[in-house]
Amino acid sequence: MAPSPPLLLRLPRRPAAARGSQELGITGGEEDGVDNENAKPEDLYTKPEEVWMVQEALQAVPNARFTIAAAFGNVHGVYAPGNVKLDPKILRNSQVYISQMLGLPEGSKPCAFVFHGGSGSDINDIKEAISYGVIKMNIDTDTQWAYWDGIKAYEAKNHDYLQSQIGNPEGADKPNKKFYDPRMPVRAAEVTTVARLGQCFADLNCVDIF
Repeated sequence: MAPSPPLLLRLPRRPAAARGSQELGITGGEEDGVDNENAKPEDLYTKPEEVWMVQEALQAVPNARFTIAAAFGNVHGVYAPGNVKLDPKILRNSQVYISQMLGLPEGSKPCAFVFHGGSGSDINDIKEAISYGVIKMNIDTDTQWAYWDGIKAYEAKNHDYLQSQIGNPEGADKPNKKFYDPRMPVRAAEVTTVARLGQCFADLNCVDIF
């Protein structure tokens, strides 16, 4: 459900630039203790009229710079294929509707969208969403896994050196300090996270643009 106009219209109307993001509908799944796994399917899809209601209210704020996270089937977390049914065309339809309301030329993209729950999404859905005006995508779950995957791989590679302070396959009196130093698995996690972020930058058209 989109927030009511009175809530939005209580925003301060000051000359200073106002920045923010408004989330519409419900993002499925579970994150930070908020469980929406049993949300009604219809609540996962925002209507163009709801997006316009928010756009109209926020653009009335002087110097406002804002994004809208419209729900188009998004979920937090990663699920087996077939369980998540994204419909990026909701974003396209919202752009068309808002452009008509504002009298803008065909093909205009007056709304800047956020893609919540982007982790695990099909690259084709990501590219389509970007083409409809997505300028930010949340990938918390994917980066969490990338970080953990680095730690997991480090442990698997060095398992026999992580069972005691002294003693490993190289000898019963060999020290293991350089292996169980917490900075070592953390560094491994950073390397895998950087690699995953590089993939994200490529997927989101953020490579060599500056």
